[in-house]
Amino acid sequence: MLDTRELGRRPGSERKVSLTAPAPADLGIGVIGVPEGSDVELELRLEAVIEGVLATGTARVVAVGECVRCLESVEESLDVDIQELYAYDDGGDAAAGGDGPDDIRRLEGDLLDLESVLRDEVVLALPLKPLCRPDCAGLCPECGVRLADVPGHAHEEDIDPRWAALSRLTGDERPDDSGPDEE
Repeated sequence: MLDTRELGRRPGSERKVSLTAPAPADLGIGVIGVPEGSDVELELRLEAVIEGVLATGTARVVAVGECVRCLESVEESLDVDIQELYAYDDGGDAAAGGDGPDDIRRLEGDLLDLESVLRDEVVLALPLKPLCRPDCAGLCPECGVRLADVPGHAHEEDIDPRWAALSRLTGDERPDDSGPDEE
């Protein structure tokens, strides 16, 4: 919550604010997000306008998650732009140009709450599929080894069990092939 009292209701008056605040809970998506309580650096300009207070600026956060291909940890710095008008809490919606109280954000007395705007902007800026690096090869689908750690990783080609009997005829039988028992 930011106090806008010193702006008064004088259109054109402004104040610059630089602050670091703790991140709210659930600021993210399933695979990446901003840890609760981590630093959110805000650089804002609060400007009084006829309808209310215009908040403009940037927020800097560090998102933490895991790579969707190899499950390694990922850390990504994000700078998001914020611009939102907070209407004065006069009880009338016509001055703010909205059709109802859900269409606009309002000041709570002289206090401005940035949490919902911050949540909207940060969550939209998060990558839907975070990667540890752009060329991440992921995990082996058969054994789960991380392919970046074992560059020449390969498995023998599987033989379809329906064709295993034919491999016995050609003598290409592998010792671990399990076919029907012959007696």
